[in-house]
Amino acid sequence: MKPHFIHKITILLLSCLAGISCTEPYALQTNTFEDALVIEATITNEFKKQEIKLSRTYRFEENGPSFEAGATVYIDDNQGHQYPFEEVSGKYVSTSEFQALPSRNYTLHITTNEGKSYSSAPEMLTAVNEIQSIVPEVVTKEGIRGVEMNVNSFDPNNTSKYYRFEYEETYKIITPFWDPDRAIVLPPAEEGGPEQIGLIPREGESKVCYSTDPSNSILLANTSGLSEDRVHFPIRFISNKNSIIMHRYSILVRQYVQNLAAYTYYKTMKELSGSGSILSQHQPGFFSGNIRSATNPDEKIIGFFDVSTVSSKRIFFNYEDIFPGEPQPPYFDPCEIRVWGLCFVPENPECKGAQLLSAVRSNTLLYLDHYYNTAGNYNVYKMVPPACGDCTTFSSNIKPSFWID
Repeated sequence: MKPHFIHKITILLLSCLAGISCTEPYALQTNTFEDALVIEATITNEFKKQEIKLSRTYRFEENGPSFEAGATVYIDDNQGHQYPFEEVSGKYVSTSEFQALPSRNYTLHITTNEGKSYSSAPEMLTAVNEIQSIVPEVVTKEGIRGVEMNVNSFDPNNTSKYYRFEYEETYKIITPFWDPDRAIVLPPAEEGGPEQIGLIPREGESKVCYSTDPSNSILLANTSGLSEDRVHFPIRFISNKNSIIMHRYSILVRQYVQNLAAYTYYKTMKELSGSGSILSQHQPGFFSGNIRSATNPDEKIIGFFDVSTVSSKRIFFNYEDIFPGEPQPPYFDPCEIRVWGLCFVPENPECKGAQLLSAVRSNTLLYLDHYYNTAGNYNVYKMVPPACGDCTTFSSNIKPSFWID
């Protein structure tokens, strides 16, 4: 979430500068900067290897956060159990699988490579509340027609109340202008002649692909003001013109039950990422979570150690299931078919031999079809942009293990 937050601030500041009508280029830089440890730590009731992320705050002009390497990280509980973590690919992963259990207090401990120590307040696992259903509904929002996914759950004990959601969406891509052959450049047929174009079979799947995108915003729900602990949360809206639902779509939703302190922390973070607080004259002060320095009580730390129950559910649907009889959304990229002749006569507008050979050599256009011109003295090729003829140029041809057609 932090990269998304920083990106949003950058966009807002750039918009503000544009509104001032500056005539000279302005290099956005940080005038004041305070280095702080950023901690992303949530453990759940899932039996798995738990993960914790440590990084540092960074300036606007920098590319992104830097991983806090070399730290010693572990969690312990009030029954004497300790769960150590180790560095794995830019994050800290527990050395063994474990799950948070009810009626235990868990505490996070971190010692950085510089010897600075931090620990969290003891946290206890929240109540369990399973997702009952995810229901797609056709709605119109702000004049845009589309499908909205609503998450439904119910806690009859009225003890959950505070919720955070994440989702991961996966969608099927079918290339609209695919051919089993691909074009290659061949040597001239005769000495001194032009290069030629040949066709060879494609290798690997390139017609059907699958893309997966995670949610990138803070999604919260609160039932504390309601008569019952019943959630009906609109987690995702997709326009009926959006390419990601043109064939088959799936969404996996994760519902975290939080305590009031965790919910308040994420709610404050969400509010700080809104446009109203970033450029206002009265900036909110630094907000802290439940993690403190053991050596410097005044040190600022960004993060919260969250111990949450989690429930997950996945649904699939096809476009025609939601919008029966309606035309599909447009493809991801414009798919203009270019018709170029493999000839070199400047007076003939169909002759694009040099451009055609260059496009084939560089893969900036892909082969779709060919035929002889009316006189039968040269080949005419139909070519398409790479994304329109090979979905692996922007997606993956590996079918996810969970996918159901």
